[in-house]
Amino acid sequence: MVSGIMGTKETLQHIFRILFHNQGQVYEVYARHIYQSDLHGFVEVEDYSFGSRSQLVIDPGEDKLRTEFEGVQRSFIPMHAIIRIDEVEKEGVAKITTGTGDTVTPFPMPVPTDRS
Repeated sequence: MVSGIMGTKETLQHIFRILFHNQGQVYEVYARHIYQSDLHGFVEVEDYSFGSRSQLVIDPGEDKLRTEFEGVQRSFIPMHAIIRIDEVEKEGVAKITTGTGDTVTPFPMPVPTDRS
């Protein structure tokens, strides 16, 4: 029955993997809610999801992201900084990698100059 399948799918919790550029690094984070922002050119990310703290082995990269986004209710990420957004079945490990890879090229941006 189609309605049973539809009802089951609607009750699933969505998890999204977001990869974006931030200060020369590539952030990979997981969140439950993503919206196109009312602020033109931004994507809103809410309800970040990190691994449980009860694990014996704590990944330092994930712990750095956890502390960076601790207390953050919502992030506004510039659309041109987004590399990709995937809806995934389960949460993975959040991490920060260097943005110097050959396969990822950030959108060129003007370099701010100090004109004091």
